Amino acid sequence: MMVKQFLDYLRFEKNYSSQTILGYGNDLESFAAYFRNLDCHLTWQTVDADVVRGWMGDMMDRGNSASSVNRRLSSLRSFFRFSLSRKLVDRDPVRNLKGPKKSKPLPQFVREKDMDRLLDGEEGMWDESFDDLRARTILITFYSTGVRLAELIGLDDRAVDFNQRMIRVIGKRDKERLIPFGDELEKALRDYISLRDQTVVRHTEALFVNNKGQRMARTTVANIVRENLAKVTAMKKRSPHVLRHSFATAMLNNDAGLESVKKLLGHESLETTEIYTHTTFEQLKKVYKQAHPRA
Repeated sequence: MMVKQFLDYLRFEKNYSSQTILGYGNDLESFAAYFRNLDCHLTWQTVDADVVRGWMGDMMDRGNSASSVNRRLSSLRSFFRFSLSRKLVDRDPVRNLKGPKKSKPLPQFVREKDMDRLLDGEEGMWDESFDDLRARTILITFYSTGVRLAELIGLDDRAVDFNQRMIRVIGKRDKERLIPFGDELEKALRDYISLRDQTVVRHTEALFVNNKGQRMARTTVANIVRENLAKVTAMKKRSPHVLRHSFATAMLNNDAGLESVKKLLGHESLETTEIYTHTTFEQLKKVYKQAHPRA
């Protein structure tokens, strides 16, 4: 009866859709089935916080995600708030309960061998046009420096110091950092700048310009990255940020220190950088599972 009153309230007073109401009903029925199976004497009026905790734990044990558990807990929270306001129960067992923390998704990255395949260029992958040279240089810049999309677009010619082999980047909150680069990026940048100055009349100091000589737009650069990564990976997410993740993961996989990667990425906290150690550990687990005969 209590559940019906609540669902009627959602239908007639809150004007919720039938699909939403069905979802609430299923969540409440799930909890009711749990506590009745636990103890046939339990009722909506007598369940306490421990019973709700047990229900959440049971759901997690059955493989439900934290998001799924939190959604069902939200249904229960709404139900008990309603029931308390209508004096159908004397207390709210969910009031001070917190749901399980959502696990942060691991950063997606492109494998080193796939990046090698893309940048080294299989036959027919790149031609000598300005568009292709610019696209390849953009990809190398992202992968060699780990810069953000906004940082790459914001680069001017004067940000590149070929003598010191450094790029001066203005990051979040206008913080400046210096990022070193190697032979490959130096050659790519020199070739790009040379062809750019022969091909395009620039109307800006920007390093990367469109065919009209203007600073490139975010969407244009993002599309260049997405279309070219599609040549070597089936990943759904193929953004410039994936190349930033790929840079960090490659650095750590090749023995770079966490503090050094933090500085190169421009992270405020080491905790932000540490998520990449989880990525490399996940990789290690896969290798172990594939290689060990008794894994």
